Amino acid sequence: MNVALIGATGFVGSALLNELLSRGHTVRALARTPAKLEARPGLEVVQADVLDSAQVARAVAGVDAVVSAYNPGWTEPKLYELFMAGSKAIADGVKQAGVKRLLVVGGAGSLYVAPGVQLVDTPEFAGQVPANVVPGARAARDELARMQDETALDWTFVSPPPLLAPGERTGHYRTGGDEVPMKAGIPAGISSADLAAAIVDELEQPKHIRRRFVAWS
Repeated sequence: MNVALIGATGFVGSALLNELLSRGHTVRALARTPAKLEARPGLEVVQADVLDSAQVARAVAGVDAVVSAYNPGWTEPKLYELFMAGSKAIADGVKQAGVKRLLVVGGAGSLYVAPGVQLVDTPEFAGQVPANVVPGARAARDELARMQDETALDWTFVSPPPLLAPGERTGHYRTGGDEVPMKAGIPAGISSADLAAAIVDELEQPKHIRRRFVAWS
C-alpha cells in the first residue's frame, strides 16, 4: 500500500514508520520539518502543516490510506486546542483529497472502566499521570466522539492500553472494544512496536471500520 503517515517522528509514529517499511509499504510522511526524518528506502517526506487542511489534502492525494499519530507535544501549553484543531484539519484534508481510509491513533483515556465512566474522568487517572498529559487525553477522547459522527470516511480509532512503553516486537497481541483491558487484575500494557503491528494489521486486513479498538499484549 501507499500510506501517508502523520507523526512519524513521535513515539508511536516512529514505530509505525518502521513497521510499515518493514512490510514493504511505501510511506509518505507529512512533516513540518522534513529534515527530522532520515532518508530510507520506501520513504517519501513531504512538508506540510497538519493544522492546514488544504496542505494535508495536497500531501495525501493519491495514497491508499492515511494513518495519523498526531500529537502537538505533551509540553505544548495549548495541547487540547491544537490536538482538536489538528485532528479536524487532518480529517477534513483527507476528505478533500478523496481518500477514504483514515486510521487515528488515540489514547487510553477514552476507554471505559465502568458503564458510562471513561478512564480520563476518574480521580485515579488525574492522580497518576502528569498534569500536562491530561489535556491530551481529554482531546483524544473528544476526537473519538467527533469521529463517531463521521460518515464520509472509513475511519478506525486505535487506543493503546493504559500501559504503553518501549519494547520489542513480539507480534502477539489481543484486541478489544471500548473497555480498559485487564491482565492479572491490573490494566494491561503493550509495547510501541506491538501496537504498531496491530495498527498495520488493521490497515492490511480491516476489521474495525468506523469503530474503535484497543490492542494489548
